[in-house]
Amino acid sequence: MILNVQHICKSYGGNDILKDVSFHVEEHDRIAVNGINGAGKTTLLRLIAGEETPDRGSIAMEKDLETGYLPQNPLSFSDKSIYEEMIGVRDDLLRTEARLRDLEQQMKTAGSSLLKTLYERYEQLNQHYERSNGYALESRVTGILKGLGFSEAEFDKPVPVLSGGYKTRLELGKLLLREPRLLMLDEPTNHLDIASLTWLEGYLKNWTNALLLVSHDRYFLDRIATKVLDLDNGHARMYTGGYSAFSEKKAQIRKDMMKAWLNNQAAIRHQQEVIAKLKQFNREKSIKRAESREKLLEKTERLEKPFDVDDAMRLHFTPSCVSGTEVLCAEDLSKSYGSEHLFSHVKLELRRGEKLAIIGPNGTGKTTLLKIIEGSEQPDTGFVEYGAKVRTAYYDQEHHNLDPDSTVFEEISDAYPRMTETEIRNLLASFLFTGDDVFKQIRMLSGGERGRVSLAKLMLSKANLLLLDEPTNHLDVTSREILEEAIRNYEGSVVYVSHDRYFINHTCTSILELENGRFVLYRGNYDYYLEKKADPFFDPDKAVSGSPGSMSGGSHGTGPGAGKGVPSAAASSSARDVQDKQPPGNKEDYARQKERKARLQKLKSRISACEAEIHGKEEAVSEIDEALRRPDIASDHVELEKLSSRRTGLEKELEALYREWESLSEQYEAEKEQGNEG
Repeated sequence: MILNVQHICKSYGGNDILKDVSFHVEEHDRIAVNGINGAGKTTLLRLIAGEETPDRGSIAMEKDLETGYLPQNPLSFSDKSIYEEMIGVRDDLLRTEARLRDLEQQMKTAGSSLLKTLYERYEQLNQHYERSNGYALESRVTGILKGLGFSEAEFDKPVPVLSGGYKTRLELGKLLLREPRLLMLDEPTNHLDIASLTWLEGYLKNWTNALLLVSHDRYFLDRIATKVLDLDNGHARMYTGGYSAFSEKKAQIRKDMMKAWLNNQAAIRHQQEVIAKLKQFNREKSIKRAESREKLLEKTERLEKPFDVDDAMRLHFTPSCVSGTEVLCAEDLSKSYGSEHLFSHVKLELRRGEKLAIIGPNGTGKTTLLKIIEGSEQPDTGFVEYGAKVRTAYYDQEHHNLDPDSTVFEEISDAYPRMTETEIRNLLASFLFTGDDVFKQIRMLSGGERGRVSLAKLMLSKANLLLLDEPTNHLDVTSREILEEAIRNYEGSVVYVSHDRYFINHTCTSILELENGRFVLYRGNYDYYLEKKADPFFDPDKAVSGSPGSMSGGSHGTGPGAGKGVPSAAASSSARDVQDKQPPGNKEDYARQKERKARLQKLKSRISACEAEIHGKEEAVSEIDEALRRPDIASDHVELEKLSSRRTGLEKELEALYREWESLSEQYEAEKEQGNEG
């Protein structure tokens, strides 16, 4: 064990972020830190990195443990070149190499007596240099820089001229080269294209030191992580396996937790109802029984409500009308900006129900192609035609369609003036904007919040063709999964640009890859795409129609495995039809439900009868008490003894009825709960 975190707590402004977090890290663990936005993932890494101090708890590390931490937006003040900055991380090896060269020069002129001493020093240093992989240093620097998207022509470029994203890539490269025994990465995939992501995956899969990783890229986590540390409501739980395995386990655990919480709430509510009923009987013994139950209720554990989908964004896309079978046709599209040529001779056909993902390295023209389809950009050559009844809606990753000076409420009301205030508030609540949140200006929102506003407007559009540019950017994992589900259930057509391979894999029916002006269509999801890319017999030239740089909707991938993991619109429709025609249950299920309903009705009747008996006997006791206060009865010893004996008998009967009523009430609740489980 190289790291031990015990009972960590951290609050900001009275808001508890981490309440009681404990876990440990072994030598070769690759741990993904998971949680919704605001769960404390970044806070946890900063605490371990020593950039913040916990309010309570302890963080113990192995002695002399070397750590490396990549924040989301690292600062860089270097004025060196990219290559110099990178290789300077291993200054220890550069000094060793310089010392070796110096010893080599000394040995050329040294006498025999000194030569032996110099040679022994040289051998010691050389062995250390070899063990430290010093002879491969330059090739490793070059390999890492290229893998992260730097060309050799850029190696001499000064660091200050780099964009923020490429500075982050460089800082990541420096950490990989340094090889700390505990590497902590906070969203390292944010600024990487798919090619760089794939390279980083391969590199980290072979990482032998410990790794703590925060990322929204679930495909990346699935291929890297050996464990998942889930932060949920301030607490932590460790799961073994990748993201998909964790997701399944977490869903089951959450289901069990929600069931336990609902049972706990039902038990508390039932006790409160029993107490209220006993007090209504307004008898000394019934009140005592109520007080006894109140004491037990105070000691009852009250479970904390787990995060539920009801607390998450609610999203569904419903077209206002069905488009024609042919949704989109593009012919001979080309686009250049000055001397920068993006693509040419693009031919594209899209049919109703298809979901096309456009992928490729940054700068290949993916967003430009999407904007040409949408109409906000004009091609240099060619044209785009829509089919019958096609209604489009566009999601802009930069959210330029939002007015920064408008409030969230105004953004919806201005776009859809016929909506009432109640309708708008209900809609915004389903996108997690409640109370005064609806009056926040767009400029004050986070990237994720702006994304939710844009998705709300997209949903209201009722379009049957969605054009989406990086729709998962800034969304937390829960929101991404909700968007995935909405896209899968959407009966219209979709064309989108995305780097989120998990999202692509779970939503698309086809993939269009753009690279160096070349376009290849794969009729399947991302797993299918990778399978074909790795196939040595796959010929991209046969996967495109016409000259290189063009593609056709019917060009590739109609064999087995096409659309792997993603059912066609027709198949989905058929599945729904079959499901709709199925009876709600078989005869045995129906019989059981009927029996349970009969038992519940019988119990309910017995409870009502028991209550009626209680009321009757209570009235009888009240009448006896009234009689006992009369002077003529008080002086009649025979009648007094008779009434007192009768009253004692009624009290005993009432005590038995109270017990029976409580028992029947418990049975009724248990039977109802069993019915809910079934």
